[in-house]
Amino acid sequence: MRFLGADSHPTLIAGTRRGSEACLPPYRRHRHPALEKNMNPDIRFPHADGTPLESRMNGRCALTPMPASRPLTDLLRLMGGEPDGSEADHAFNVPLWQVRSGATLLLEGARASHVYVVRAGTFKSIKTAEDGYEQVLAFSSPGDVLGFEALCEDRQHTGAVALEDSIVFAISSRDLLLWRRQYPTLDHALQLALSRRLARAGEMTELMAAVSSEVRLARFIMWWSARMEALGQSPRRLRLRMSRRDIASLLGVAHETVSRSFSTFVECGVLSVANREVEIVDLERLKACTRNTRGLADDTPYRSAVGGRPAGLRQRTRTLEAASLAVN
Repeated sequence: MRFLGADSHPTLIAGTRRGSEACLPPYRRHRHPALEKNMNPDIRFPHADGTPLESRMNGRCALTPMPASRPLTDLLRLMGGEPDGSEADHAFNVPLWQVRSGATLLLEGARASHVYVVRAGTFKSIKTAEDGYEQVLAFSSPGDVLGFEALCEDRQHTGAVALEDSIVFAISSRDLLLWRRQYPTLDHALQLALSRRLARAGEMTELMAAVSSEVRLARFIMWWSARMEALGQSPRRLRLRMSRRDIASLLGVAHETVSRSFSTFVECGVLSVANREVEIVDLERLKACTRNTRGLADDTPYRSAVGGRPAGLRQRTRTLEAASLAVN
């Protein structure tokens, strides 16, 4: 059941067939900002039988089951596991789902019924505050597992949004429980995935320990470079699937601060930036910056300039040059 509010926006109320107020966090009852942003009013909440969320975006299906599926052995290898002989001979296939860019794969407050393994693409994990601010918690790439809450919780505490057209393995919590008992290597692969997730949480803590925004950004770029290298992509020429605003949310700084930090590295000859294409020009100086936890903290306003360079930027340049000399 729906009705149009005073502002003519569709509003969800208690008593809807597939999504009542109980499905949503308190701050999203009556109206769900993510739904209004990413989906049309024909949104269908997760079914009672656990079928994954379906939605429509711009006339296209945002979450679509693919006609082809992949063997369980492919899933194990993607997660870092090695199938034994019996599983290699097992012909059971795991469903694949296509997720359009900008679509919500996991909805905060919705029923936790599936675990997803990213096969292709990039996702951001988010948590929405009571004031509506969307905090980015992590970025996920192929091999990462989303929806761990389905293993122990009834509801999703965080959301996941596709940053590009992506493909995921979709496993219901019921099937996952059965498969873990039947295939020990799958259980081992899940343990590896959980261990990686905990390790990356520690990496994010280390990233946030830096005082300066430049150091945080440098650590993020090096972290993303290592992720791309592990996936067989170039560690020097990076394609950032996330926006500057997403990066700022993850780093805990303002959006404008991230833009200024990118400009600083470009002016210093450390990076080359063209929209979301980033090339690491001087790797050693960038690494030196990541080790400077308490340095590069000149956050004063850029009020004076010599030779077209702001005073704060000149100070940052000198500090980067000093870091480069220390390396050499």
